[in-house]
Formats: sequence, C-alpha cells, structure tokens
Amino acid sequence: MSSSKAVDYESDRLTSEYLHFHYGKAEEVFPWGSGLRAVTSYAERLIAERFPCVPVDRGLEVGCAVGRSSFEMARHCEEVVGIDYSEKFITTAKSLQAGDSIQYSVRMQGVRTQDFTARAPEDVDLSRVRFEVGDAHALPEELDAFDWVLGANLLCRLHHPRQFLQQLPRLVTPGGYLVLNSPFTWMEEHTEPAEWIGGQVDGPDSAEELKAILDPHFELVDECSMPFLIRETERKYQLTVAHSGKWRRR
Repeated sequence: MSSSKAVDYESDRLTSEYLHFHYGKAEEVFPWGSGLRAVTSYAERLIAERFPCVPVDRGLEVGCAVGRSSFEMARHCEEVVGIDYSEKFITTAKSLQAGDSIQYSVRMQGVRTQDFTARAPEDVDLSRVRFEVGDAHALPEELDAFDWVLGANLLCRLHHPRQFLQQLPRLVTPGGYLVLNSPFTWMEEHTEPAEWIGGQVDGPDSAEELKAILDPHFELVDECSMPFLIRETERKYQLTVAHSGKWRRR
C-alpha cells in the first residue's frame, strides 16, 4: 500500500473534524433546523444504544480518536482504556480529560472558518479513563480481558483487519460484549483488496463474512444500522450509515 495516499491522522484539520464529530452540540453540527440532528452525537449513542446500561468493571475502545466514547463508557465501567494510533488524537483526548477546553476551527466557506470549543462531559468520572497510543493490529499482550470492547468505524481503516479480529477472543471476557460498527467502506488507500472482509464481486457481504469470522468465539446478539453525520464545511456533510453488530463472548 502506498503511504502517500494515507490519511494524515496527525493533522490539525482532521483533529478539528473529529472534535466537532465527538463534542459538537447537535445545533452546532447541524444548524439548519432539526432534520438531521437525530444522527449527531454518534459517540454518545454508541454506548447508550449498543451496550447494556449496567455497571461493569472494565471497558476497552480501540480506535478511540479524541475520546468521547471512552468517556461515555466511564459512566458504566470502573476502568476504561482508550487506544488510538494517532498521537495527536490521544494528546487531545488527554488534554480534555485534564479539564482543558480546546478551541478548534471548522472550515465554512473558502478560507473562512468558525471557532467552536470542545470540553469533556462534566458528569463523568474522567479519572476512570486511561488513553494510550497503540496499533490495533498488535495490541499489547498485557491487556487483560474486558467486559466491554468497542471498535467503531475502525475495520475498513485498517491495513490488516483480520489481525485485529484475531485478538478479540483474548480481549473480551466470557459473557462480555463486543460492539463493532463499520460502514464497510473498503478503499485501497487504507486496505489492499486481498485484505477486505467481503466487498468482492463473487464473495460474501461484509457483515456476513464478519459474522463467520467471529462465530467460533462470539454469539451474535443483534445487529442494526447506525447513521451518523460529519460536518466538513458550512453546508457540506458526510452522512454515513454504519452496520453495528453486538456480540457476546462464548
């Protein structure tokens, strides 16, 4: 894979985009009436809608970006580990955890921008969360099993998604829950076609192949579609619908 095509996850622009995605208020993300506000607040919805709202000991988010879903996990988990490959994302998440307010800019028209402010949720015990830089392809061996594991919009951004999936049985405690969300947007700049999970002309659907890979160790509890909205400019958005699978460790 050519690294020249790789997305620059260390850039200020992408960090701002993710801050707005994770922390922007519904009316800030979509100020054009209430129509699409229901599909904002994706990071919060991931936890509230896809995990049981009961206290558990430990949660893990792989691909945590700037940290909002990890903070939301801490509403229910005594300990949360958030891991991302981007050093800038992790530095940003740690700053928010420390109580900093982060000002960021969203491009509006041409070179015009609008400033917004991101803050960690005030009604969460942020001390429960630990952020680490790490590679989803080779997660640390010392990570013990977790009650909850989340990987959101991660699979189709990995060079070798099966390497990540092969680690999941040791990361989820028996009876624990795994939630994987993905729009299955397979692109060669992220993943060579031979590494895709599904998406080929004469092969299975991505969701079906993912189920087959996980089935020896995980029971599928349910699956649904989760739309989300990312603001790019004043009037341009990405509207994406992720497949969301929830599994229980056998």
